[in-house]
Amino acid sequence: MPSRPSADIWSRTRPVRRVFLGVVIVIALIAGVLAADAIRRYIDGEGELQANPAFYRLSAPVPTGDPGDIIKIEEIASAPLGSSAWRVIYHSRDLQGEDVPVSGVVIVPEVPAPAEGRTVVAWGHPTTGAATRCAPSLGLDPFQYIEGLHELLAEGYAIVATDYPGLGVEAPSSYLLGVPESNSVLDAVRAAQHIDGADAGDRVVLWGHSQGGQAVLFAAERAADYAPELDVLGVAVAAPAADLGELMSDDIVNVSGVTIASYAIPAYEAAYQDRFPDGQIAAILTPAGTTATPQMAAMCLLSQNSEIHAIADPLIGGYVTSDPSTTEPWKTMLAENSAGSQPITAPVFVGQGLADELVWPKATEDYVTLLCSQQTDVSFHRYQGVDHGFAAYAALPDMLGWLTAVTSGRTPTSTCP
Repeated sequence: MPSRPSADIWSRTRPVRRVFLGVVIVIALIAGVLAADAIRRYIDGEGELQANPAFYRLSAPVPTGDPGDIIKIEEIASAPLGSSAWRVIYHSRDLQGEDVPVSGVVIVPEVPAPAEGRTVVAWGHPTTGAATRCAPSLGLDPFQYIEGLHELLAEGYAIVATDYPGLGVEAPSSYLLGVPESNSVLDAVRAAQHIDGADAGDRVVLWGHSQGGQAVLFAAERAADYAPELDVLGVAVAAPAADLGELMSDDIVNVSGVTIASYAIPAYEAAYQDRFPDGQIAAILTPAGTTATPQMAAMCLLSQNSEIHAIADPLIGGYVTSDPSTTEPWKTMLAENSAGSQPITAPVFVGQGLADELVWPKATEDYVTLLCSQQTDVSFHRYQGVDHGFAAYAALPDMLGWLTAVTSGRTPTSTCP
């Protein structure tokens, strides 16, 4: 269960604000319970059911288009109460700048939009897998893993949620590849702007958890060059996979690290084949790791968790021959896909659970130190007793307060020294 924010935060809050945030915390706690139930049902097999697989099949050749142009669209009849929603397949760009089709969802509240259009919250989801069928939008409930969905709709935001390239629509996996992931996040906003009735404007807030944290941090760094017409007001992350070298070094000795690496290796092999050919990328694997990787990479994280563990558990300590963070070409590739190479000029919110054993608290603290050294306005919140899975729910009350500030034109108080 997510814990409440630390006492010092509450002691500085005005009484009315306390009441408001208290209500929000109750909502977040309820959402956490619902999320746990959703995960249980997903693991029990409901996650294997798909809403409309035919929608994701494209005729060849796929017509070319500008980033964000819509290839296919369908309205989702099961949109949350008081909202309208669509599945979309839209054009984006891969690591080499080539056209790639990407799927996702767009959700808007059924209230009049302001004259300038709705502010858009672009959501980056945590790891669901690397296989095409692991896309969140494919599920019978394509909204259940958008953390904060109902609170954001209640505040009038439009929400876009990309699947990332390779999930949903057949394409090479983009797992933990910062450029194509971030392109798909920004292009989802552009796609929403093409939908009649969505009334999506140019003002954007980026919000992501874990892998999605990496995706939206990259989007914040690259938006001015890749999507200069979008006005990025801020970026919020929970337990972000910011420094991939640190992540791999911390986790390669446990089942999480083996799983992450099994998803990343095929994606990196495809994306970097021109720079590192002849098996250089997969050379870090032991013979047992080489055999197991294709099996794990084909599995979805939530619905096939037990199967992944059955393969990964015996490989702990014997999956790779050395630490990827210090072994080339992995050292170079992980650095290139770690956040922080460019300063973020918009305010940044960071939430981190102190019981997280996947994205370790020190890794997030190191990233926040880097942001502060780059003169970024950072609002950093730590949550006692919160693990990786509940980081975004624990952060939600503080994030919503931060969101109100940045969308109102105020710069939140920075926690940097």
